[in-house]
Amino acid sequence: MLDALKPTPTIDSEHPAVVAFAEANGEGLTHPRERAVKLYYAVRDGIRYDPYALVLTIPGLKASRTLELGRAWCVPKAILLTAACRALGIPARLGFADVRNHLSTQRMRQTMKTDVFYWHGYTAIELDGKWVKATPAFNIELCEKFRIKPLEFDGHEDSIYHPFDLDGHQHMEYLRFHGEYDDLPFDEMMNAFARHYSREMYQGPVGDFDRDVEEETRDKAS
Repeated sequence: MLDALKPTPTIDSEHPAVVAFAEANGEGLTHPRERAVKLYYAVRDGIRYDPYALVLTIPGLKASRTLELGRAWCVPKAILLTAACRALGIPARLGFADVRNHLSTQRMRQTMKTDVFYWHGYTAIELDGKWVKATPAFNIELCEKFRIKPLEFDGHEDSIYHPFDLDGHQHMEYLRFHGEYDDLPFDEMMNAFARHYSREMYQGPVGDFDRDVEEETRDKAS
């Protein structure tokens, strides 16, 4: 339990910016569940999902760095939610799974050369003695553009991605859960990336993700 409350090199829950973010979103709320739910939505929608903002270093994955940038991919968004929970004394861990994700852009598909996202990140939060999964990656505007149901979180049940979008097309398939960790298993994650992705992937797709999303969703609509 204690380790799920401690700061780490990436889960920098004692950083002034992280503490301020957590306290601002937990203000006026007393129950840990209410505070965790408020933090979930603050990270989900306040930090824009951007897989092009791929920085595979400890400094680049810090919760405080994600707050500074205002956009991030799934792992640093999960790190931020974990750090914000810990800043308020709510035990939280990082969880990982391999998923087949049908939300992508042409540029991402060309760079990744696969539709499998290895070591997709989420947050596990302990509330009233129960660990629940919370996945804050896709902000609501992105969900609306891709016509996928936004993930809600109530602090009682797991919040993981739906298998189908609003039109009945495949959206997300969970292939394997890797477990939940008190700290980012950086080397293990990087070894998996090295096995499954080309070196080009380490640089991240170059471009404007928001613009690519507009093009992708416009093509689908037509």
